[in-house]
Amino acid sequence: MKVGIIGTGLMGAPMALTLQAAGHTVMAYNRSADKVQPLTAQGVESAATPTAVLAACDCTILMLADATAIAATLFTPDTQAALANHTIIQMGTIAPEQSRDLHAQVTAAQGQYLEAPVLGSIPQAQDGSLIVMVGSTLAEFDQWQPVFHALGEQVLHIGPVGAGAAVKLAMNQLIGSLTTAFALSLALVQREQIPVETFMDIVRKSALYAPTFDKKLSRMCDRDFSNPNFPTKHLLKDMRLFAQAAESAGLEPALADTVATVVQQAIAQGLADADYSALYAAVNPER
Repeated sequence: MKVGIIGTGLMGAPMALTLQAAGHTVMAYNRSADKVQPLTAQGVESAATPTAVLAACDCTILMLADATAIAATLFTPDTQAALANHTIIQMGTIAPEQSRDLHAQVTAAQGQYLEAPVLGSIPQAQDGSLIVMVGSTLAEFDQWQPVFHALGEQVLHIGPVGAGAAVKLAMNQLIGSLTTAFALSLALVQREQIPVETFMDIVRKSALYAPTFDKKLSRMCDRDFSNPNFPTKHLLKDMRLFAQAAESAGLEPALADTVATVVQQAIAQGLADADYSALYAAVNPER
């Protein structure tokens, strides 16, 4: 199968190579062409335009920053015309209503649209062990199994378009809230000069433990937020999207809004492109 991928950033690039390793022919496009060059050196085809990807491939995966970037890519006169009889698989993090709107626009252009956002970061993208949460018809879910299983260890049909996006936002809200809560507790323990390992031994043996705590512990203790798997600025976007989706659903978004404020404080310290464990720097500024 020939698979296109538009957006070869932190996640898109390793996903392209994983698809290739699974036996698919891959063609990639990125607005910043230099991000495609490392892929072409490993056998991935490059395209000069999004339209070229749509024309050459059986389906096209989108791994773009947000719904605005998706619309700007898909709905130019040239690209929109190429959507007819083509399948778009949207795998980034956007709001349910945004995904449903994209579905309507692609369908109106005589194309096929489904969402398949993923849970996991760069290591999981590299070894094909992402969790793939699909919003589509059952027929579409079955049709694109070879693509999903090349990338994901666990592939789930969540429901119609919008359902996958909702679950992805729900998971990212947990990422933001859990990390903020852990960072604040860790900071208090440190300021009270309690050994971190004493605290962590209690946490690990309790029902409160989450593996992400250990994954982020050394970054926080060392204040080393370099080489991000998920940048702070992307978490801010997702927390805001969750808050908007929650409010639209009649829920109280105050918790997500509070976490978004903490993320903004980290970004104000110049940590927008750092790993999201930089939340720790916001709740525990250096003295």
